[in-house]
Amino acid sequence: MSGPLQGLLVLELCSTIAGPACARLLGDFGADVIKIEPPEGDGVRQMGRHVGDISLYAATILRNKRSVTLDLKTPEGRELAFALASKADVLVENNRPGVLERLGLGYDALSKVNPGLVMTRISGYGQSGPYAARPGYGAICEAVGGVRHMTGHPDRPPDRVALATTDYLTSVYAAFGTLAALRERERSGLGQVVDVALYEAAFSQMEAYVPAYDKLGIVPSREGPNLPSMAPNSLYPTRDGAWVLIAANSNPTFLRLLQVMGRTDLLQDERFASIRSRGVKENMRALDEIIAQWTRQFDATELEERVRQAEVPTSRVNTLTEIFQDPHFAARDMIRDVPHAQLGSTRQIGIVPRLSRTPGSIRHSGPDLGANTDTVLAEQAGLSPERLAQLRHQGVLGKPTGTP
Repeated sequence: MSGPLQGLLVLELCSTIAGPACARLLGDFGADVIKIEPPEGDGVRQMGRHVGDISLYAATILRNKRSVTLDLKTPEGRELAFALASKADVLVENNRPGVLERLGLGYDALSKVNPGLVMTRISGYGQSGPYAARPGYGAICEAVGGVRHMTGHPDRPPDRVALATTDYLTSVYAAFGTLAALRERERSGLGQVVDVALYEAAFSQMEAYVPAYDKLGIVPSREGPNLPSMAPNSLYPTRDGAWVLIAANSNPTFLRLLQVMGRTDLLQDERFASIRSRGVKENMRALDEIIAQWTRQFDATELEERVRQAEVPTSRVNTLTEIFQDPHFAARDMIRDVPHAQLGSTRQIGIVPRLSRTPGSIRHSGPDLGANTDTVLAEQAGLSPERLAQLRHQGVLGKPTGTP
């Protein structure tokens, strides 16, 4: 183990994305993450693309973890999970509120034997409130939090980003809350519950619009490729049929864009003279059309170079093909080649964030289902080989011996 979280024992009782991503962040920075999976495995092992039966998604989101299979429907499985949790610094879970309590693994029960435990609880709507018992995925919680209403084009139904954006944002909030609770534990010696709701993580992106609605009654709407109330910040067409994003948000940056366009006269137009005036919807559309007329004169490569030389933020919309060939991603180690027992290796995203003195690391790819069951239970729960064999035969650690 290496990294700033070395020596931290994390127990993961999670499925799919937000919880496993949070625990993966902790594992990337040195925590010893023990993932408890049901005998059939975390659902994330069935998600994404596969090579044969091997989930490429599981290879990365389960990296730096040890996998233990336990059937928590059995008394023995629950007893072993309790034993592991009694030694953990952190327990990360993303079940619906009340599930762990019914299993005898709630915070009240665990904190009696492990008062320093930090339990990080990720759910759709939080551990309290009238919606707490509702099931909720990231996409649903984007709708609840107002984010889906803001996504897409104004003349079309609300759209979505084809990524689990809210799950990953929630995982970062959860990891931050976990570290804040651990920092406080250094003073008090006591753990606590970190309550992270997907809908609240989504809603936090609406920060600019809450006071505007409160004071002005403004309900923001979809703006397509534009950044609401900020221009120019949009996709612009090129002569060769590509699209280039140009963002000239500040006044100095906007001036540099106008200089490369040869249109500094636009600063005399009151519609474009200030950040505030350029953010008015009608003015934004007019400015976008002027810029689009200019960008259509150039192929994407030439346009990018012209705008970049003027020190205006710009980029074509990359696909993974461009990203895999990009020298900056390579220089920053953002695509790592990670050994894999069956596949030889897999390419995975690098470590975020970067620490100068105690950086994170990728120690191994996501393990096979239950690969570390015997080792962890012998190490953490003191089980003998005979007891492990007995539990395995009973199906507590997976399918009984000889079952296909």
